[in-house]
Amino acid sequence: MIRNLFISILLGCFSLGSAMARSTVWDMPTPYPPGNLHTENIQRFVEDVAAATDGALRIQVHPGGSLFKANEIKRAVQTGQAQIGEVIISSLANENPLFALDTVPFVATGYADAKRLWQVSRAAIEEAFAKQGMKILYAVPWPPQGLYTKKPVNSLADLKGWKIRAYSPTVAKMIEHMGAQPVTIQEADLPQALATGMLDANFTSSATGYDRKSWEYLSYFYDVKAWLPKNVVFVSQRAFMELDPNAQRAVLEAAKAAEERGWKISEEKTAWYVEQLKANGMKVVEPSETLRRELDEIGMRMAQEWLEQAGEAGKKILDAYRSR
Repeated sequence: MIRNLFISILLGCFSLGSAMARSTVWDMPTPYPPGNLHTENIQRFVEDVAAATDGALRIQVHPGGSLFKANEIKRAVQTGQAQIGEVIISSLANENPLFALDTVPFVATGYADAKRLWQVSRAAIEEAFAKQGMKILYAVPWPPQGLYTKKPVNSLADLKGWKIRAYSPTVAKMIEHMGAQPVTIQEADLPQALATGMLDANFTSSATGYDRKSWEYLSYFYDVKAWLPKNVVFVSQRAFMELDPNAQRAVLEAAKAAEERGWKISEEKTAWYVEQLKANGMKVVEPSETLRRELDEIGMRMAQEWLEQAGEAGKKILDAYRSR
C-alpha cells in the first residue's frame, strides 16, 4: 500500500509538472493600481483567458508600474521583454498624431461620442500598431477629464504661470495654450508631485482624482468634460501567433468582452467617482461662462492644429466621425 501510494504521488506530481510545463505564461505590465477600473477590468480579462484555455495560457498582471513604468510599457512589449501590456494611447502622440485624437479638447466629451470616435479611428490605430509588431486587443475610456486646482478659477488669467500636470503631448500643448506651464508626471508619481509642490493643478479624470486622493492636496474639481482618453491593451504579434488557434480565439473573445464591460463600467462609475470627491471635501463645480468659452476656443484651435499634423488620414477620420 505504501509503495502504491508513493507511486501515485509521483505520478500526480509528474502530471502537475507536465501541465505546468505545457502552459504559457505572459507578463502584463500596467500603469495603474490594483483598485483602478482599468486594472480590475484587466483582471477579469486574464481570468476569462485562463478559464477558456483551461490554464494553458496564464497572464501575470504587474499593476502600478511595478514591472515597467508607464512610459516603458509599449517598448517592453515591442522588444519582447513582456508579451502584453496597457498604455494610455495619447501618451504615444509624439509617434503618430492619430494617437492624440481622443485628447483633442472638446471633440468628444461624452461616452456616445467617444465610442463613435473609436469606431471610426480604430482601424487606422490598429494598422499603426501592426506596423510595429503589435496587435491591439481592446480599448476602454477614462471618465471625462476635468481640472483640479488649489484655488478657484474663473478664467484662464487665473491660471497664468501655474504648473499643471500633463500626461501626453496634446495635454501639454493645451496647458501651454492656457498660459500655464505643463509638467510631465506619470500617474503613479502624482501624489508625491502634489505633496512636494511640483504642481499647482492637474488635468485628469474623476477616477484618477479618487485613486490618488486628490482632495488631500487640491480643493476644486472643475468638471469641464474636456475629452475621454482611452487605454489600449495590446499584445506582441509574435507572442500571439505562437499560441494555438484555440488560445488565440480565447484571447480575442475575452478582449471583446473586456471592451464591452470596460466601457459600461467606466460610464457607470463616473457619477460615483464625482460623488466620492465631494464626500471627501472637494468642491465640484461647473466652469464659469468665461472659462468655458476660453476653453472652447482652445479646443477649436487645437482641432485645426491636429488636422494639420494628421493630414489626409486625420481628415478622413474626423469627417467620418462628424458625419455620424
